[in-house]
Amino acid sequence: MDEQEIRDRLTTVEDPDLGDDLVSLGLVNDITIDDDTVSIDLALGAPYSPTETAIAESVREALADLDADVDLSASIDRGLEPHEQVLPNVTNIIAVASGKGGVGKSTIAVNLAAGLAELGADVGLFDADVYGPNVPRMLGSDERPEATPDEQIIPPEKHGLKLMSIDLLMGEDAPVIWRGPMVDKVLQQLWEDVQWGELDYMVVDLPPGTGDTQLTLLQTVPVAGAVIVTTPQEVALDDARKGLEMFGKHETPVLGIVENMSTFKCPDCGSEHAIFGEGGGEAFAEEMSMPFLGQIPLDPAIREQGDGGEPIVFEDGETADAFRSFVEKTANNQGFLNRRRATEQ
Repeated sequence: MDEQEIRDRLTTVEDPDLGDDLVSLGLVNDITIDDDTVSIDLALGAPYSPTETAIAESVREALADLDADVDLSASIDRGLEPHEQVLPNVTNIIAVASGKGGVGKSTIAVNLAAGLAELGADVGLFDADVYGPNVPRMLGSDERPEATPDEQIIPPEKHGLKLMSIDLLMGEDAPVIWRGPMVDKVLQQLWEDVQWGELDYMVVDLPPGTGDTQLTLLQTVPVAGAVIVTTPQEVALDDARKGLEMFGKHETPVLGIVENMSTFKCPDCGSEHAIFGEGGGEAFAEEMSMPFLGQIPLDPAIREQGDGGEPIVFEDGETADAFRSFVEKTANNQGFLNRRRATEQ
């Protein structure tokens, strides 16, 4: 058994999105053979995404008859310069954005983070919506962060997530009345002075619109991908288009469009009602040549679970299934972008 034999076997494992085998695509970073252990480092950058989990399983199957233990690891070179190494221990930073308020962006961000954690990933949730920080309530968290002797902030954990929000520092119901420069300073402190540790994903809940907070994030943090949240109605879609253009100007990949509040299913009669219009998000994604990440229904249970601090993605039922499908598509798209970038380096 030598390295070439291992590589030959890995040529039988294909990337379903990129349409070629791992070796030809350059997705095998390193192979080390030590006694009875074969260690393989793969250029997989979306931990616990269904596609990359399946790829890893295929690698194990290709080497199953070897008389050796197979140790798989994954690493992606983000191609960042030393001065760009903000949050170096976070593999993927995913921004959740909307062009306008009232479309359920924070609900989407919370359930995305919780869903990724449920898959098994190490996840942080950063509430960057400084003027409307309601993520702690949606997670049922009121624990104040602690500090280390060198004044590093230790984020509290809830539902398997590391959480940071200005709400946890200011206190409940305390209004944030700050001008832009102060907001920028506080945000930079919250992502630079927090001991996030090793994370597979950091989900950032941005405030609505295209203002100072969004620009600060995109100019200082290596965002790996963005999710645009909209409702089906035309007004929301007009604003979502502005958000999409903002990410384009900063060369930030958009993972896709998710349509929230798509339909309301009457609990009494079972009929569905398109209260905010129908199919607008999917049509918008097609128009802009963007992936469509799914439709989330207008379900009172989402509000009830959010008010109670229990993300609905943890529950059973059609609405929870819709969120889980959205989470998986988002993770898969992030993995595809990371792997495609690795093949181009």
